[in-house]
Amino acid sequence: MKADANYQEFDSIDEEQLPVSKHRLQDWTHFAGLYAAEHVAATEFVIGATFVALGATTKDILLGLLIGNILAVLSWTLITSPIAVETRLSLYTYLNKIAGDSMTKLYNWANIIIFTVISAAMITVSATAVRFAFDIPAQLDWYPTNLWFVLIVLCVGLVVVAIAIYGFKAVTEFSGICAPWLFVMFLSGAFILLPALSLSDLGQTLPSSWADFITLGNHTIWTGLNSKGEPGIGLVEVIGFAWAANTITHFGLIDMAMLRFAKKKSYGLTTSTGMMFGHYIAWISAGIMGAGAAVIIGKPIVALDPGDVAYYALGWSGFVIVIVAGWTTAIANLYRAGLAAQAVFNSHSRKKTTMVVGIITMIVACFPFVFSQILPLLTYAGLLVVPVGGIVFAEHQIFPKIGYTRYWSHYKQLTFSTPAIVSWGLGLVFGFGLNIIDVMPFYYLFLPTWLFTIIIYTLLAGKYGAKESYPVEELKEKVRNENIEAYQEQKAEHVTKTIKDHSLFSKILGGVALISLAITLVLACNVLFGSADENIYINNREIFYRYAFVCTLIYFVTAYWKLKRGKNKNI
Repeated sequence: MKADANYQEFDSIDEEQLPVSKHRLQDWTHFAGLYAAEHVAATEFVIGATFVALGATTKDILLGLLIGNILAVLSWTLITSPIAVETRLSLYTYLNKIAGDSMTKLYNWANIIIFTVISAAMITVSATAVRFAFDIPAQLDWYPTNLWFVLIVLCVGLVVVAIAIYGFKAVTEFSGICAPWLFVMFLSGAFILLPALSLSDLGQTLPSSWADFITLGNHTIWTGLNSKGEPGIGLVEVIGFAWAANTITHFGLIDMAMLRFAKKKSYGLTTSTGMMFGHYIAWISAGIMGAGAAVIIGKPIVALDPGDVAYYALGWSGFVIVIVAGWTTAIANLYRAGLAAQAVFNSHSRKKTTMVVGIITMIVACFPFVFSQILPLLTYAGLLVVPVGGIVFAEHQIFPKIGYTRYWSHYKQLTFSTPAIVSWGLGLVFGFGLNIIDVMPFYYLFLPTWLFTIIIYTLLAGKYGAKESYPVEELKEKVRNENIEAYQEQKAEHVTKTIKDHSLFSKILGGVALISLAITLVLACNVLFGSADENIYINNREIFYRYAFVCTLIYFVTAYWKLKRGKNKNI
């Protein structure tokens, strides 16, 4: 059989439902920027404070977060990335192929809700910075109590929706600009407020040794006692927390939506920019910033919101970091929500579904409870989707190795996959059942739940048809894939190609942007290492507040200008 030259059937299918074409693949820098920006985010302020409230010790934080985040990077690289690159499909589309419409729609609805709430929470976090700047009262109830706060949320949300509707490229471009600046600012914030902590505990502006730093951390930040004054979590729990924080995207395979654009499977390693900079350095920095702000304000760290912490750490740049950090996470998650919605309402474009979901997200963001409950949501959401990740992993990776037929349900034209539905249901009962009887730390429940679902699905699928052979259907599938590839190559001939901008002026813009970041870091180092006493420290801190904000403005203007010039270089 030869590939059919008539591609009309593909014209009526939204491109998000087809494998990603070769001309749309991205290099590793896109993913490095995307993951760095998404995971150096507004939630880091919350999670940094959470470790303090949970009562971890300094050594447990430094070592546990390192191990846990390395495990997370390996999970993306060994589990998510291979399936994404081999199929070039989002999880939503792939799941429809192996589990039928019924389960896919149910699962996609769950994802729409999960990612809508996560995006809404990040918009709310961004709004806390604007709220602080305009002296609007903190929103502590589950509902908004100030009309101006609602208007701020809607304005912040409009930016998120506007970027997300333009798709993956817009998301990565925005993230690529924000990522370097976010990293510098989180690191600078820790440098700015560490002397305040050292003065309060050691009577000097800088710990004189590593042992002094550990002592300072144990006394003022990660004390080993939780918010109730009882012994807190240990090394095992910290490792599990860091590993499980993104279970929804790696073991749960949600990030197939992102990594399907990767040229190589090894690009899963680019998640290390998010894990090492975001979930390691930023979590540690956020803990230092929160504890330092608490000392200056005279309140416990758990009573501060991100706007409070960021302002006392970074001045006016702190408002910008909370807004931008909230945006980067909200945009990526709204993009995922839009994909899930488009998979449900596949007669509509992804832009349209993203816009509708975005409007709903903005409304939800007006209610502050979504932010206050974000950590329980992330934890339970991970346990909810991990069984589905296990089903897909079994179908794609295990079935070919044991002689089962991949896509057997699709070949049998089933719209309802009993093995998939039952396995998901039993996986949820198993996972949440383990949680109820409390047999192990909650953070690790995704592992036995994932393995349990893989076993159940493999056994059930074998009974329902996966053991059978489907030579005719497999040949048709092969021909269809060839036709899709030929169709995409034909379409690519009419796509405007972009060439790299190597002009001198663009190089100058890029140089100025980097210099502004370097100056910011130098100013922060001056506060940390150049403050001999409290008066000099306060003076240096004020200098940082003033000039770091100027550098922030210069950075975003020049970085965006350079990006725009590059986008104009088309052939």
